[in-house]
Amino acid sequence: MKRRWKILIGLAVLLAVLLVLNTLALDNETKGAEVTVDGGEIFELAGGDVQVLEDGVEDPADAREKPPIVLLHCYSCSLHWWDGMAPELTDAGYRVIRIDLLGHGGSEKPASGYGIEAQASLVAAAMNDLHAEGAVVVGHSMGGAVATALAEGSSELVDRVVIIDEAAESGQGDLNLLARAQYVPVLGEALFRLGGIGPWSDAVIKSGYGQAFAPDYDLADGFPNPDQVVNDLEAMTYASFDQAHAESGDFIEERPLTDRLTTAAVPVLAIFGSEDQIYDDPAATLAAYEEVPGAVTEMVEGAGHSPNVEAPEETAKLVVDFAAEAAAPGKPRK
Repeated sequence: MKRRWKILIGLAVLLAVLLVLNTLALDNETKGAEVTVDGGEIFELAGGDVQVLEDGVEDPADAREKPPIVLLHCYSCSLHWWDGMAPELTDAGYRVIRIDLLGHGGSEKPASGYGIEAQASLVAAAMNDLHAEGAVVVGHSMGGAVATALAEGSSELVDRVVIIDEAAESGQGDLNLLARAQYVPVLGEALFRLGGIGPWSDAVIKSGYGQAFAPDYDLADGFPNPDQVVNDLEAMTYASFDQAHAESGDFIEERPLTDRLTTAAVPVLAIFGSEDQIYDDPAATLAAYEEVPGAVTEMVEGAGHSPNVEAPEETAKLVVDFAAEAAAPGKPRK
């Protein structure tokens, strides 16, 4: 019996050591930027290297007729979450710029630097390099917080802001139990490691992303690559996964997006999916944006937290109609 207890204690100690080593390894892991999409380009910027994909207008004269549209994806996502919408926008004659936020997709994954203002500064630097002034900036979920920070800090770059399914205030919804567990110290790192091991991991990851869509939504309907969400999560480090989530929450808790957007004094369009599973009451969460003077709110019926993926044509039309009222680069804002 004593021998059995010694074995069990030894195994427990070994497991504890492995968990600590795993935690240290993942918390200090970094990754460099790399091109992950045809046409993508790495911009080497002061705060980190980011992947940018530009589509649409090729003639500079045509580019002056309409404002550029900049697309900022959600947390633990990538520029591929705009694959359905981007062609709709380019077909409407817009120059479309997609950016992988730091820690996501093909962009760099440093050990730190994931604050929302820092993300917005990187987006601003990329836009300056592209001479993309007076843009309509569209942010999905966490991307909406980045778009807001961009409007606050770089008003010359932003003519209008579109928020897609990002709550203006904290406390309006939450992730499921499994998702929350991934941010618990030590346990979170262990779950993150296990997510990439074994033939079952893809199914677990896809299930974890289910809350980002309407109930029973088939990912194959929204992405050319049905494993896109798996690729997006596996592209991240634990540091980027953990810190980006925490920084997004801190930014909104510090000051509601509605207050920030009111101060920024830019026209705002807020779009939500009626079946959003993250927020307790999507209609009420959307209605909060009516506090912003002149803001327009739109509900996409049947879509969940990601109408840009689930209903790209309808969502793109809302953006195009809103962008049509914006000032072309170099012209006064309407």
